[in-house]
Amino acid sequence: MQAGIARADTILDWWRGVTLHGQIEGGINANPARPANGDNFAEFIGDHANQAQLNQVAVTVARPVDQSAPLYQVGFMVRALYGADARYFEIAGITDRMMSGRYQFIPAQAHLDMHLPWLTHHGLDMQAGILGSPMGVEALDPTARPFYTMAYTTQYSTPFEHVGAMFQFHATDRFDVLFGVDTGNQVSFGRGDNNNAAAGYFGLAGSGFAGGRLSFTYLGRVGPEDAVRALGRRADSAQRFWNDLNATYTLSDRLSVTGELNVLHDEGLRADTYSFVSFLSYQLAPSLTFNYRGEIYRDNTGLIVTSFLADNAYMRSTLGWPADTQSAPPTTYGALTLGLTWHPSPGHGASLFEIRPEIRFDRSLSNTTPFNDLRNAGMFTFGGDAVLGF
Repeated sequence: MQAGIARADTILDWWRGVTLHGQIEGGINANPARPANGDNFAEFIGDHANQAQLNQVAVTVARPVDQSAPLYQVGFMVRALYGADARYFEIAGITDRMMSGRYQFIPAQAHLDMHLPWLTHHGLDMQAGILGSPMGVEALDPTARPFYTMAYTTQYSTPFEHVGAMFQFHATDRFDVLFGVDTGNQVSFGRGDNNNAAAGYFGLAGSGFAGGRLSFTYLGRVGPEDAVRALGRRADSAQRFWNDLNATYTLSDRLSVTGELNVLHDEGLRADTYSFVSFLSYQLAPSLTFNYRGEIYRDNTGLIVTSFLADNAYMRSTLGWPADTQSAPPTTYGALTLGLTWHPSPGHGASLFEIRPEIRFDRSLSNTTPFNDLRNAGMFTFGGDAVLGF
C-alpha cells in the first residue's frame, strides 16, 4: 500500500512540473522604396514591405528535465504556432499542405526529452521528435533573438526544423559533445521527404572560460538536402556540409558581444556560402537594451539567397516543385541592423512584454542590384515588433 501511495505521489509530482505558456507577436517591416513586387528581398521575417502582420501566436506545454540532477528523468515539449512566420518553418509531410495562405500552422516543437545519468556526473540528454535546429545564434522564438528580422546566415546557412533526435553528452563541467540524426532540413518521411537519405549533426560546446565570461558552440552537419525532383537521383548522395561556430563574451553585467562564423558547401548545387555575423548587446537601463548586428555574407553562385514571393513558395522549392521566387547573381551582402528592446515589467497577468524597434540597411558589396525588385544595390528598412507572453 505504501509503495502504491509513493508511486502516485511521484506521478503527481511529475505532473506538477508541467508548464503552460502562451505568446503573441506582431510586427511590420517598412521599406520607403516600395518595391514593385511588395517584397523585402532576402528577408523571411517581415518579408512583405509596409504591411503589418501577425507573426506568431504560440502555445507551449512542457515538462522540462533538470540536466544537472544525477537522476533518470522524462519530460516533453509541445509548441504549436500559428502566424506568418510559420510559412518558412513548415515540415514537409506534416503540416505543409494544411494551409496555403499568409498565416499558417506548425508544430514548432513536439518532442520527448530524457535525462540519462550515464558515464559522467551530468550524463546524457536526448530529445526525439519534432525539433528546432540547434545551429546558429538566432531562433524562431522572438524572445530568443535580439531583432525582429534575421541575418542572412540564419535564413540561408542554418537549418530550421527537423524530425529526428538530438543528444548532448555532458563530458565535463565545461564541455558538451553534441550529435544527432534526422530526416533532413524541414522534411519528414515518405512523400514528405525530398530525397531518400538522412542527415546529422556533430559538434562541441564549451562554457565557463575566462572566469565564466566566455562560451562557444561549434556544430557541423552533413547529409543530402536537395530535392530529387530538381536534381534527379544524385540528390540522394550529393552532400551538403554546414559549419557554424559562435562564441559569446560577457564584458560586464551590461555588455556582451557575440561572433558567428559560418561556411556552407552544397555538392548538388555546386554552391558555397561563407559569412561572419557580429552582435553586441548593451543594457542602457533595467528595462531598455541596445542591440547591434553587422554581417558580411557571400553567396558564391547566386543559388542560395532567394526571395520566396508566394506564401507556399518556400516549401514548394524545398520539395523541388516550381515556385515563385526571385534571386540575384553571385553577390557579397553587407547588412547593418540597430535596435532597441524595451521590456518593462508587464503586470496584469502577463509574464513578458517587449517592444523592439529596429533600423536596417542592406547593401550589395558586388556589382549587383538585388534589392527592391532587382532595381537597387541597397535597401533600407525600419520597423519592429511587439511581443506579449502570458
